[in-house]
Amino acid sequence: MSIWSAQDVARDSVRRQAAGLTLAQVADKAAEAARRERETATDVRHGTRHRTGLPGLEIDPQPLADTWAAKHAEWRRIETLLETTGQAAYEPETDTAGTRWAREREEYREERLAASAAHRDHVREQRAAVSTHLSLTPVQAAALQRAAGHTGLTPEQVLARLAARVETGPGGTLSVPAFHPDHP
Repeated sequence: MSIWSAQDVARDSVRRQAAGLTLAQVADKAAEAARRERETATDVRHGTRHRTGLPGLEIDPQPLADTWAAKHAEWRRIETLLETTGQAAYEPETDTAGTRWAREREEYREERLAASAAHRDHVREQRAAVSTHLSLTPVQAAALQRAAGHTGLTPEQVLARLAARVETGPGGTLSVPAFHPDHP
Protein backbone atom coordinates (compact mmCIF):
# COMPACT_ATOMS: atom_id res chain seq x y z
CA MET A 1 0.00 0.00 0.00
CA SER A 2 1.29 3.40 -0.94
CA ILE A 3 1.35 6.49 1.23
CA TRP A 4 0.20 8.46 -1.83
CA SER A 5 -3.42 8.72 -2.96
CA ALA A 6 -4.39 8.51 -6.62
CA GLN A 7 -4.73 12.32 -6.56
CA ASP A 8 -1.20 12.74 -5.19
CA VAL A 9 0.23 10.50 -7.90
CA ALA A 10 -1.78 12.23 -10.63
CA ARG A 11 -0.86 15.74 -9.51
CA ASP A 12 2.82 14.88 -9.39
CA SER A 13 3.04 13.02 -12.70
CA VAL A 14 0.76 15.36 -14.68
CA ARG A 15 2.57 18.44 -13.37
CA ARG A 16 5.89 17.03 -14.62
CA GLN A 17 4.44 15.83 -17.95
CA ALA A 18 2.61 19.12 -18.63
CA ALA A 19 5.68 21.34 -18.25
CA GLY A 20 6.11 23.31 -21.48
CA LEU A 21 2.97 21.95 -23.19
CA THR A 22 0.65 24.30 -25.06
CA LEU A 23 -3.09 24.56 -24.47
CA ALA A 24 -3.80 22.32 -27.49
CA GLN A 25 -1.35 19.68 -26.24
CA VAL A 26 -2.83 19.79 -22.74
CA ALA A 27 -6.34 19.47 -24.24
CA ASP A 28 -5.18 16.34 -26.12
CA LYS A 29 -3.77 14.89 -22.88
CA ALA A 30 -7.07 15.66 -21.10
CA ALA A 31 -9.04 13.92 -23.86
CA GLU A 32 -6.75 10.87 -23.66
CA ALA A 33 -7.13 10.77 -19.88
CA ALA A 34 -10.94 11.01 -20.26
CA ARG A 35 -10.89 8.04 -22.66
CA ARG A 36 -8.70 5.99 -20.28
CA GLU A 37 -10.94 6.98 -17.35
CA ARG A 38 -14.01 5.66 -19.22
CA GLU A 39 -12.24 2.41 -20.17
CA THR A 40 -11.02 1.66 -16.67
CA ALA A 41 -14.41 2.56 -15.14
CA THR A 42 -15.98 0.04 -17.54
CA ASP A 43 -13.47 -2.59 -16.41
CA VAL A 44 -14.46 -1.92 -12.80
CA ARG A 45 -18.20 -2.16 -13.57
CA HIS A 46 -17.74 -5.45 -15.43
CA GLY A 47 -15.29 -6.87 -12.90
CA THR A 48 -12.59 -7.26 -15.55
CA ARG A 49 -9.35 -8.34 -13.93
CA HIS A 50 -6.10 -7.54 -15.74
CA ARG A 51 -3.61 -10.32 -16.32
CA THR A 52 -0.01 -9.79 -15.32
CA GLY A 53 1.56 -12.59 -17.34
CA LEU A 54 2.12 -14.60 -14.17
CA PRO A 55 -0.20 -17.57 -13.64
CA GLY A 56 -2.88 -16.88 -11.03
CA LEU A 57 -1.89 -13.24 -10.53
CA GLU A 58 -4.39 -10.67 -11.70
CA ILE A 59 -4.67 -6.96 -10.94
CA ASP A 60 -7.71 -5.28 -9.42
CA PRO A 61 -8.85 -2.59 -11.89
CA GLN A 62 -10.12 -0.16 -9.23
CA PRO A 63 -6.76 1.49 -8.35
CA LEU A 64 -6.06 2.04 -12.05
CA ALA A 65 -9.52 3.53 -12.54
CA ASP A 66 -8.95 5.84 -9.57
CA THR A 67 -5.60 6.95 -11.01
CA TRP A 68 -7.06 7.72 -14.45
CA ALA A 69 -9.97 9.65 -12.93
CA ALA A 70 -7.48 11.72 -10.92
CA LYS A 71 -5.24 12.28 -13.95
CA HIS A 72 -8.22 13.38 -16.03
CA ALA A 73 -9.22 15.87 -13.33
CA GLU A 74 -5.66 17.23 -13.14
CA TRP A 75 -5.29 17.59 -16.92
CA ARG A 76 -8.64 19.44 -16.97
CA ARG A 77 -7.45 21.71 -14.12
CA ILE A 78 -4.29 22.59 -16.05
CA GLU A 79 -6.30 23.10 -19.25
CA THR A 80 -8.62 25.51 -17.41
CA LEU A 81 -5.61 27.29 -15.88
CA LEU A 82 -4.08 27.87 -19.32
CA GLU A 83 -7.42 29.05 -20.73
CA THR A 84 -8.04 31.53 -17.91
CA THR A 85 -4.50 32.91 -17.66
CA GLY A 86 -3.81 33.03 -21.39
CA GLN A 87 -0.38 31.45 -20.95
CA ALA A 88 1.20 30.09 -24.14
CA ALA A 89 2.47 26.99 -22.32
CA TYR A 90 2.17 25.43 -18.89
CA GLU A 91 4.89 26.46 -16.47
CA PRO A 92 4.71 24.57 -13.16
CA GLU A 93 6.36 27.45 -11.27
CA THR A 94 3.46 29.81 -12.09
CA ASP A 95 0.81 27.29 -11.00
CA THR A 96 0.14 28.33 -7.40
CA ALA A 97 -2.16 25.40 -6.60
CA GLY A 98 0.23 22.88 -8.15
CA THR A 99 3.21 24.43 -6.39
CA ARG A 100 1.39 24.33 -3.04
CA TRP A 101 0.47 20.65 -3.58
CA ALA A 102 4.04 19.80 -4.57
CA ARG A 103 5.39 21.53 -1.46
CA GLU A 104 2.86 19.76 0.80
CA ARG A 105 3.72 16.43 -0.83
CA GLU A 106 7.44 17.00 -0.26
CA GLU A 107 6.84 18.04 3.39
CA TYR A 108 4.72 14.94 3.96
CA ARG A 109 7.36 12.77 2.32
CA GLU A 110 10.05 14.24 4.59
CA GLU A 111 7.84 13.68 7.66
CA ARG A 112 7.25 10.04 6.69
CA LEU A 113 10.97 9.47 6.04
CA ALA A 114 11.85 10.99 9.43
CA ALA A 115 9.19 8.89 11.18
CA SER A 116 10.45 5.77 9.41
CA ALA A 117 14.05 6.52 10.41
CA ALA A 118 12.99 7.15 14.01
CA HIS A 119 11.09 3.86 14.04
CA ARG A 120 14.09 1.97 12.63
CA ASP A 121 16.33 3.57 15.29
CA HIS A 122 13.85 2.65 18.02
CA VAL A 123 13.67 -0.96 16.79
CA ARG A 124 17.48 -1.11 16.57
CA GLU A 125 17.77 0.22 20.15
CA GLN A 126 15.20 -2.29 21.37
CA ARG A 127 17.10 -5.14 19.71
CA ALA A 128 20.39 -3.91 21.17
CA ALA A 129 19.00 -3.58 24.68
CA VAL A 130 19.65 -6.61 26.81
CA SER A 131 17.27 -7.42 29.57
CA THR A 132 18.18 -10.09 32.06
CA HIS A 133 16.28 -11.55 34.94
CA LEU A 134 18.64 -12.60 37.68
CA SER A 135 17.61 -14.75 40.63
CA LEU A 136 19.92 -14.39 43.61
CA THR A 137 20.03 -16.29 46.85
CA PRO A 138 19.67 -14.17 49.98
CA VAL A 139 23.44 -14.46 50.57
CA GLN A 140 24.21 -13.32 46.99
CA ALA A 141 21.71 -10.47 47.21
CA ALA A 142 23.28 -9.29 50.48
CA ALA A 143 26.76 -9.37 48.90
CA LEU A 144 25.48 -7.34 45.95
CA GLN A 145 23.86 -4.81 48.29
CA ARG A 146 27.11 -4.50 50.27
CA ALA A 147 29.12 -3.94 47.06
CA ALA A 148 26.61 -1.32 45.95
CA GLY A 149 26.75 0.37 49.35
CA HIS A 150 30.55 0.46 49.32
CA THR A 151 30.77 1.90 45.83
CA GLY A 152 27.85 4.31 45.90
CA LEU A 153 26.43 2.57 42.84
CA THR A 154 23.03 0.94 42.44
CA PRO A 155 22.97 -2.86 42.38
CA GLU A 156 22.17 -2.67 38.63
CA GLN A 157 25.24 -0.49 38.02
CA VAL A 158 27.44 -2.92 39.96
CA LEU A 159 26.13 -5.83 37.86
CA ALA A 160 26.61 -3.84 34.64
CA ARG A 161 30.23 -3.10 35.54
CA LEU A 162 30.82 -6.73 36.40
CA ALA A 163 29.25 -7.83 33.12
CA ALA A 164 31.54 -5.47 31.20
CA ARG A 165 34.55 -7.19 32.78
CA VAL A 166 33.48 -10.76 32.03
CA GLU A 167 36.08 -12.63 30.02
CA THR A 168 35.55 -15.80 28.06
CA GLY A 169 38.25 -18.36 28.50
CA PRO A 170 39.09 -21.63 26.74
CA GLY A 171 36.09 -23.87 26.24
CA GLY A 172 33.71 -20.96 26.77
CA THR A 173 34.26 -20.71 30.51
CA LEU A 174 33.53 -17.32 32.02
CA SER A 175 35.65 -15.57 34.57
CA VAL A 176 35.13 -12.27 36.32
CA PRO A 177 38.21 -10.48 37.64
CA ALA A 178 38.07 -9.18 41.18
CA PHE A 179 35.76 -6.20 41.55
CA HIS A 180 37.38 -2.94 42.61
CA PRO A 181 34.93 -0.11 43.37
CA ASP A 182 37.23 2.55 41.98
CA HIS A 183 37.92 0.71 38.70
CA PRO A 184 35.08 1.03 36.16
